[in-house]
Amino acid sequence: MSGAVLGLLFGVGLLLIWRSGPRAPRRTSPRRPSRRREQLTAAGLTGINPAQLLALQVGLGLLATVAVLLATGTVAVSLVFGVFGFVLPQVQVRRLAVKRRADLREVWPEVVDNLASAVRAGLSLPEALSALSTRGPEVLRPPFARFAAEYRSTGRFGSCLDRLKADLADPVGDRIVETLRVAREVGGSDLGRVLRTLSGFLREDARARAELETRQGWVVQAARLAVAAPWVVLLLLATQSTTLAAYDSPLGIGILVVGGAVCLVAYRLMLRIGRLPQDVRVLQ
Repeated sequence: MSGAVLGLLFGVGLLLIWRSGPRAPRRTSPRRPSRRREQLTAAGLTGINPAQLLALQVGLGLLATVAVLLATGTVAVSLVFGVFGFVLPQVQVRRLAVKRRADLREVWPEVVDNLASAVRAGLSLPEALSALSTRGPEVLRPPFARFAAEYRSTGRFGSCLDRLKADLADPVGDRIVETLRVAREVGGSDLGRVLRTLSGFLREDARARAELETRQGWVVQAARLAVAAPWVVLLLLATQSTTLAAYDSPLGIGILVVGGAVCLVAYRLMLRIGRLPQDVRVLQ
């Protein structure tokens, strides 16, 4: 009998040693979304996936190519505008992401004030966050509504915060979520004061950045006008029968390629010179 017990203990020990080795189950970290997925989320386009965006780009590029080809009969010019059509949806997504981030910058102080008031009134952190689905700013109600529904169904505050942070896709939202996570895990009575201080900082930052962006606007508009003007002129010239053959020649194609490269480099350079520093999502 004692031999059987010793054999059982020996077998259990070997099993534990084997399970503690490389074959032991490892905790897998959540997969980070792709860059295009992050851009779509930051733009608020949660109903579109990267594959659908790529299909839209391809379709719009082909449509622009065929339309210009039928209008001008010039293959080189139609391919150039086909490239423009392919790039246009991605540019629009970036523009929407910048606009949404600017809109969120204006409403984050209100969100923080609501959280501070809820904490001061004695509500728990999940209740305070869930209340923002009805009392918070209109642009942020859907993410907080999804948080409230998920927390009611699962009760896991940490995973719900991760989902909320992914839905917000904003550096300020990351800081707020991580502040609430730390307050939930370690406790403390200074959360209300920390939130009020953060609200003051966010208001000052939004005020200063709004003034700078107003002054920067003419730089961006000038860059867009300088890039668009020569291609509009090209499209008008391509409708003339005397200029059609020139753009289909090797020299004409070379001029289009060089001109496109120069416009792209100049546009990116002007935007980089006039670009304001952006918050980076270091807590995602």
